[in-house]
Amino acid sequence: MENPKKVKKGPIRVGISMGDINGIGPEVIMKALNDSRMLDNCTIVIYGSSKVFNFHKKPLGLQDFNYVSIKSADEVKSRKINVINIWDEEITFELGKATESGGKYAFESLESATKDLASGKVDVLVTAPISKDAMGKMGFKFPGHTEYLADMAGQEEALMLMVSPTLRVGLVTSHIALKDVPTAVTTEKVFAKIKAFNESLKKDFGIRRPRIAVFGVNPHAGENGKMGSEESEAINPAIAKAKGLDILAFGPYPADGFFGSSSKSEFDGVLAMYHDQGLAAFKALSFDEGVNFTAGLPVIRTSPDHGTAFDIAGQNKASGDSMRNAIYLAMDVYKTHAFEKEINANPLEISKRDKKDREFRNDDRGGQRKPQGGPKKETKES
Repeated sequence: MENPKKVKKGPIRVGISMGDINGIGPEVIMKALNDSRMLDNCTIVIYGSSKVFNFHKKPLGLQDFNYVSIKSADEVKSRKINVINIWDEEITFELGKATESGGKYAFESLESATKDLASGKVDVLVTAPISKDAMGKMGFKFPGHTEYLADMAGQEEALMLMVSPTLRVGLVTSHIALKDVPTAVTTEKVFAKIKAFNESLKKDFGIRRPRIAVFGVNPHAGENGKMGSEESEAINPAIAKAKGLDILAFGPYPADGFFGSSSKSEFDGVLAMYHDQGLAAFKALSFDEGVNFTAGLPVIRTSPDHGTAFDIAGQNKASGDSMRNAIYLAMDVYKTHAFEKEINANPLEISKRDKKDREFRNDDRGGQRKPQGGPKKETKES
């Protein structure tokens, strides 16, 4: 068995699921990768069909987008764009529409990519946008990628983070109806998300002592109970519990003015209570460069922070920036994990002298060490 502490050398293998073939997924993938410098440090493995890219690239003026067609990840060419043809049949495109066939191909792409990620054939996963409507037509039971990947990992849920160069926003609840948010915001759930956020900021982003701002759920963070009791009954106790574990969590803060104030620069992450509370402001500030990162999983997954954008599919209006940033973030997190493994692979043993020095410093008598072997016996000479 391979040494789990051993760090793999060579380019990072980035798996990409294609998303909905009738949306902007293929377009943003090609635009993000339409720069040879992207392959300096990675190998791209796209799960889908070369026929999809041949269809999309002509009207977009991307005829020079080149790739290698392969049948499985075992045939991957290093530092190339590889497209695994997971189906060969002819495809009917209906750009801008949520169709059952679009959902079917999106799921087959995601499923194949996830299997190769789990088996170590790719190092990280970047997912292009899917249509929840189209996926639902073919029986997909999950609200989105985050929930699907958590289920594949055998977990009840994962932490959805939105990441930009200057902002990280986590969610206590994600893809649920607004009317269900108050009952979902419990002390246990908020505490679990604070804890997961803190761990991700340390493990995935290399921040040793992260500071987390926690939002309230009501206007003005409840204003001392005048506008709701969730803050006093659930959020405050969760923050206190987190502080008991030496986690630097603060709040609850009113969400409305936070992003426009200087306060956001004082924190490494912001924890919002529900989807639009965090994402509306995030996308207003970071739409073209934001990335969706799934924290708390045993694997690394990112995606662009936008959806299928059916309204502009095939019109050459979509930007590849968010997809490109999603690829870069996945690689950065992978490198952070690899660095941690490398520096902890062969820790130096603590010498006997260092042990004695630690015992001396930690002695509860202020450094006055207790004599060894019990009290010293008096002699006649003394």
